[in-house]
Amino acid sequence: MPPSSSPLPPSAEFITLVTRAQRTLHAFIVSMVRHAADADDVLQETNIVLWRKSAEFDTAREFLPWAMRVAQLQSLAHLKRRQRARVSFDDELLALVAKEAIAEVAEADARRVALAGCLQKLDTEQRALVAQRYEPGGSVNEIAVARGTTPKALSEMLRRIRHALLLCIERSMAQEARS
Repeated sequence: MPPSSSPLPPSAEFITLVTRAQRTLHAFIVSMVRHAADADDVLQETNIVLWRKSAEFDTAREFLPWAMRVAQLQSLAHLKRRQRARVSFDDELLALVAKEAIAEVAEADARRVALAGCLQKLDTEQRALVAQRYEPGGSVNEIAVARGTTPKALSEMLRRIRHALLLCIERSMAQEARS
């Protein structure tokens, strides 16, 4: 059997240099790829390349500039892959998405108008209860204590009011669609 042509593992000194450079390399890579998760991946790729090229490293030179050049090349390769992987949409699809978004906004506006009308149909006490609950900091527990009832009973009242509002909104929207 012929002797193995696989490279020798890096020396302990080389491994120490790579280990000490991790934070600096990571910070450098983040500055290039902008996302920490991507930088983690690129750092791993950089470490693999450094490991494979450990025999090529000239110990008379400084390690960090050499390692940073490898990190730079790996970062550029990552950016190039990411750019190729980007999906671009044609104008027809973008127009369809815009049309759908506009329709959703219009429907949401119509629902808000219907909600305002339906809120006006509630009696004064129900409207006050809804206002108390949905104002900033409105807590079921605090409202229940102030009204002298249990949180469970208050929650049930609010559930019935919300259900009535939902039915009213649906009726208003159906009526609007027929007109």
